[in-house]
Amino acid sequence: MNVVVNKARHPQLANYIHSSIFALLPYIQKGLVERVVVIFYGQDQVPLEKFVFKLTIGQSYQSSVSEAELEFALRAFLVKLNVSETIAKPLPSGANWEITANFRELPSQENEGEEAKLWVPTDTKQWMQPSEITPIKSMDSNPLKLQLYMEHPSVTEQKV
Repeated sequence: MNVVVNKARHPQLANYIHSSIFALLPYIQKGLVERVVVIFYGQDQVPLEKFVFKLTIGQSYQSSVSEAELEFALRAFLVKLNVSETIAKPLPSGANWEITANFRELPSQENEGEEAKLWVPTDTKQWMQPSEITPIKSMDSNPLKLQLYMEHPSVTEQKV
């Protein structure tokens, strides 16, 4: 794709990211996944910030869009990710993170088989006040519509 992106150097971290996204791929292709969220937590397991990838796949365009067209659209999107680093605050020591997916509808074990068992409901603590949203990038290139934004607690939530 000829786009410079950062990659995890630690083999276990790279494997976690790859296996998480690869496990979501069938559900993304079927249009079941609404958002993929990378959540950063403090030591108290309360989210500090969330990077949200909201996606929509147009099922009717499956064969009419070339790989080159999609690659071109994704290239512009990926370049913008380097800028998002400047809007995020440094994380405190002891912070951790996870990848979660918000499904439009839950995959059924009858239709999806053993793969549906890989995804479990999360026990992520929520903020009490509506979060503040910082838009980072959006892309509308059929068949893929993609938005990236950052959520962080409101100012009143941070003081609590």
